This record gives sequence, structure tokens and C-alpha cells, in this order.
Amino acid sequence: MGRDLGSSCRQCRREGEKLFLKGSRCYTHKCAIERREYAPGQHGAKRPKLSNFGLQLREKQKVKRIYGLLERQFRKYFNEAANTKGVTGTILLQKLERRLDNVMYQMGFATSRSEGRQIVSHGFVYVNDRNVNIASFQVKEHDEVELRFKNTGLKNVKENLEATQGRVVPAWLNVDKDHYKGKIVRLPQREDITYPVNEQLIVELYSR
Repeated sequence: MGRDLGSSCRQCRREGEKLFLKGSRCYTHKCAIERREYAPGQHGAKRPKLSNFGLQLREKQKVKRIYGLLERQFRKYFNEAANTKGVTGTILLQKLERRLDNVMYQMGFATSRSEGRQIVSHGFVYVNDRNVNIASFQVKEHDEVELRFKNTGLKNVKENLEATQGRVVPAWLNVDKDHYKGKIVRLPQREDITYPVNEQLIVELYSR
């Protein structure tokens, strides 16, 4: 599968806000947004006024980067949301939130979604006592998630829990950090998604 190998900090600067792609670094003075708020590139300091299409495109790019997805993956989620009964934009965000790598991040076992993806792919995660190593796995209501370690991984997760102890766990998740377990209390709602995003712009972009 293809990956975006570009600088994470550069992506945040391009969107003009913190996307928390670098884990604990994003909370320190080393964060690129703190030092250089303008966009990358020779003319980055001059942010032009965007057209409606430009606004829609930037919103889509921002959400893609937050969850670490490529265009084909993101479009697949949108098509699934569009074919599901309900508000398309809200369903799209719910599907993205239910990804297993995002759940690792939201529970505090990872400091970023990319690190959550690593934890899942290394085979440490069990859902309902079944090993799951696919980061895009969609959790369901009442699913129980547990981390199990052999010779590696435990030290890193302990450090992550320490680094994320001040972060608020979303209400749709319940976490037992002492035993490296969690439960999906309910499916995520729109109000649980707190980062600034206007999903209607994404719907309008794909409906052109």
C-alpha cells in the first residue's frame, strides 16, 4: 500500500493548524506551527484568498491528513457514507473515528494515529479476544479491545500512556489503562469529534 512520506510538520503548516501528527512533539515548543505559522514553500507566507473549491479541497486534505489516508482510501469511505442512510458528512466522520488505529490514539495507547497504526500492525491488539492487525478495522458498539505483549511493545505503550495522561478520552470509549484494555461504549456521535472540521465542504466537493 502507498504511503505519504512527506514531512508531518509540513502537512500541519500547509493546513495552518495543528493536526497532531507527531505525537507528543505537537504539545511542545518544537512544534512547527508554534515556530512557523505560515505555509511551507517559497511563497508560503502569502496565503491567497481561497475560492469555494479551494476551501472544499483544503477541508478534504485536512481530514485525510488527520487520519493518515490516501485519496483512494478516503474516497472509499465517502462512497460508503453516501450509500448509508443518514447525514453523509456525519457518517463519514463516524467511520473514520471507528478505525482501530484511531481507537488506539483516542484511548491514549498511542501518541498519534500513525503510532496507533504501528501498534495494530505489530499484532499487539485483540478485539473480542481475536487478534486484529488491520489498522482500518471498524470497531462496533460493545467491542472489547485489549493489548497483549510478548517480548516487545510494553515499554513503548507505558511511555505513551504517561505522555497522554492529560488527554481527555472521548465519551464513546471506556479505558482501563492499568490493564491495557478498553471498550466501545457506544458509536461516536458528531459532538464527540472535537477537532475543527466542516464536513459539509467535503460533501460539496465530492458532489460537484
